[in-house]
Amino acid sequence: MVKQRGNRIRASSRHLITLFNFSCIGVAFLVAFFLVYGKSLIEGTFNGIVVTDKSFLIAPSMYFIIVFSLSLASGLIYWFRYRQVDFYRQLKHRKKIAEMVLENHWYESEMVASESFFKDLSSHRQKEKITYFPKIYYQVKEGLVHITVEIRMGKYQDQLLKLESKLESGLYCELVEKELKENFVEYVLFYDMIANRLTIDECESKKGSLQLMKNCWWEYDKLPHMLIAGGTGSGKSYFILTIIEQLLKTEAKLFILDPKNSDLADLGTVLPDVYYRKEEMIQCIEDFYQRMAERSESMKLHPDYRTGENYAYLRLQPEFLVFDEYVAFMEMLNTKESMAVLSKLKQIVMLGRQSGFFLVLACQRPDAKYLGDGIRDQFNFRVALGRMSELGFTMMFGETNKEFFLKQIKGRGYVDVGMSVISEFYTPLVPKNHEFLAVIRQIVKRECDDP
Repeated sequence: MVKQRGNRIRASSRHLITLFNFSCIGVAFLVAFFLVYGKSLIEGTFNGIVVTDKSFLIAPSMYFIIVFSLSLASGLIYWFRYRQVDFYRQLKHRKKIAEMVLENHWYESEMVASESFFKDLSSHRQKEKITYFPKIYYQVKEGLVHITVEIRMGKYQDQLLKLESKLESGLYCELVEKELKENFVEYVLFYDMIANRLTIDECESKKGSLQLMKNCWWEYDKLPHMLIAGGTGSGKSYFILTIIEQLLKTEAKLFILDPKNSDLADLGTVLPDVYYRKEEMIQCIEDFYQRMAERSESMKLHPDYRTGENYAYLRLQPEFLVFDEYVAFMEMLNTKESMAVLSKLKQIVMLGRQSGFFLVLACQRPDAKYLGDGIRDQFNFRVALGRMSELGFTMMFGETNKEFFLKQIKGRGYVDVGMSVISEFYTPLVPKNHEFLAVIRQIVKRECDDP
């Protein structure tokens, strides 16, 4: 059980840090004592304490041992606390979880008579004896904190099934997965998400998936379509450019729409399908939809076609429609044009996964006016960057008990990778000397030169 689920959290775990400190003192004292008196103990000539008829004397070396052992213990505690950070952090986590259960009274107890120091005297004092403490296990695997809680259908079940908020804020972690198993619920959390951040050069690009953080991949073959929200200064534009650069490394075909004719429009100097005029963008969406429909038909006629397999099985090339400032574009259109565009986009997000047609849509806020009729729910990968209102987070992730905190870090936000679990997110770091146009030009040139 210990190997499978980890260390059991008990009521006594609230004293883990104190016990650890006293253990360091005890070990240091024993080391110092045997260094000084080890030989005399073996030979039987130990004289650290001299007893006379009237008193006892402590040898001067004993004072040295006490001072030395306290100094050594202080060094051990400092080393574990600031050099073995993970070990000490795990002790603190287990201590906090025990305190959480005790302070919320998620346990059962009874009052028993406290024994007197003198056994022949009766004591009227009582003390609390814990008769039931929930089974909670803690362990760290592959950099992730796994907390497993037993569910007994008792009066504390509702509280134990909804520990996300307490664990995230109390342990300073981010929930990345929650799974209900037989008799247990497992919370998987990541500590210090910013340490999980990558630079743009460290991100891996594979067919069917992009790496955006150490433990965060966008597997667009399984969870298609990305929705990005973020205001000015949130890092949204650099994030979109990063995605474009990484997608090009997978030999994907890209179509880029930038109605404000800003950062993404500059890619028109190195890529063929970049549009910023209204008529061109409407036509691009129409053509994108038509190619998707044609591929869906042709795939079924392919000699290697198998039911349940997607475009990758037939070695077809994925296509991405990267759409920046989507809401601004929709506000350019009249009612007829808007309805036509919404109809095409709805078909793309509903049917594009099988045929390999994907949508990356970015806006300042995902307004329901332009993402209604279930379209927004089809975006399996959602990223909200920078400062957003409570309403904005609700538009992105729906009703949730997640507590959102603001940190003044560019490129920071929250993500749902399609598992209905919202986690802290950091976009890949882009060095100041990184030139997107130059890098993308090299990628395109290299692909053209390859046979």
